[in-house]
Amino acid sequence: MRLRRDGSPTSRATLASQRKRRHRRSGAHDAFHVGTRSRASALHPAQIGAQKPHMRHPQRSWLAILLTLLVAAAGPARAQGDPAFRAFLDGLWPKAKAFGVSRATFDAVTRGLAPDLKLPDLALPGRTQPGAEGQAEFTQAPAQYLSEGLLQTLATRGRRLWREHRAALAAIEERFGVPAPVLLAIFGRETAFGEARLPHDLLRTLATQAYLGRRKERFQEEFLYALKMVEEGHLTPARRKSSWAGAMGLVQFLPSDFYRYAVDGDEDGEIDIWSSPMDALASVASQLRGKGWRPGRRWAHEVRPPQELDCTIAEPAHRLTIRQWLARGFTPTSREPLAAAELSEEASLLLPAGNTGPAFLIPKNYFVIKDYNFSDLYVLFVGHLADRIAGGGAFATPWPRLNQARTSEITEMQQRLAALGFYADKIDGKAGMATRAALGRFQKARGLAVDCWPSPAALSALRAAE
Repeated sequence: MRLRRDGSPTSRATLASQRKRRHRRSGAHDAFHVGTRSRASALHPAQIGAQKPHMRHPQRSWLAILLTLLVAAAGPARAQGDPAFRAFLDGLWPKAKAFGVSRATFDAVTRGLAPDLKLPDLALPGRTQPGAEGQAEFTQAPAQYLSEGLLQTLATRGRRLWREHRAALAAIEERFGVPAPVLLAIFGRETAFGEARLPHDLLRTLATQAYLGRRKERFQEEFLYALKMVEEGHLTPARRKSSWAGAMGLVQFLPSDFYRYAVDGDEDGEIDIWSSPMDALASVASQLRGKGWRPGRRWAHEVRPPQELDCTIAEPAHRLTIRQWLARGFTPTSREPLAAAELSEEASLLLPAGNTGPAFLIPKNYFVIKDYNFSDLYVLFVGHLADRIAGGGAFATPWPRLNQARTSEITEMQQRLAALGFYADKIDGKAGMATRAALGRFQKARGLAVDCWPSPAALSALRAAE
């Protein structure tokens, strides 16, 4: 039995009518919407069909094939101006065949493809900036990214949706163990509850990233999964819009995520993460559970640190139980008491603004959300938005206004820290926990003021250290 949006039963006749309307919409958003990445390891192609025995694949029809051909013909001109790209695509045919893609589908999809050289994260001659350039999660300071106005707006809408669809969301939470506010927060952050307009073509984007991107192998696999989605009728022309990294649908799944985690949340016999919010939210819950979500535990605990705070210990490898952190002078800002299980849970210290601003103890569920999008600011936004939707207030400690170095400067900072023996992580231009802790160790070793913040002044100190 399927439930209406208000939780009441829906008749079979009504369901059939709804399915027909959804088919006609071809991916358009429904009335759920209101006003306004590291991923798991690859599956072997032979495993794909067995992953979702409950998934009903739509039967391919001549109309679907014709639509695919028309879209391909209407796309960019055939990549005759880039024979190497054409050769690259042709070289993928054996792998596509192993994924269950027919020759007709492969030819129809690749015939009109040309690389999109405007995408970020491409390894192009003369393009010196790392791939994170332009991504707000990696270029903005916390006070800018965690916009109070945006958080308030999304929280208001999230609470409204929770009230309107409480029965359906409760069923998803009971099934997967992930709270509805967390799911709604991801929905709000990813696509503003379905209102964001994705600017790129999924297949062109994935093909370009597989050919010219900095993570070619990963995107090659995603392109093959996308071809499989076309073959099976999931990826219609109306559903091909994506982000610059090939994330699609209401909650920004990669094609491989679709096969690993997508589920039928509204029980209509179809998995539709493009126009069915309940399918999309249930699929997010499925993914978070698959990545290790712990039911009944919080995503993080905001704390007030002791006066003598050593920001160099704020990295994932330094873990203590929450009880041990509290014994060292860290005080929860929430008045809600911690359960015994939470006190026994291991957590790391997170200082997103260095030794100024809010501090957090981050247990397992924090890193589960981070596996959805590999950015501390993203997790902070989603987790805090979930708290707001659930009735919580603003951060207990205000965010300071900080001057963050540019991506290219952080790259140089990482290179210099590595050369001096303070940093052993990726050189990626991202001001993450490892970079901030390494900078703090450098500052401490040189007798400088220790703030663990990647500012232009910190780079100047590094340059002077040689």
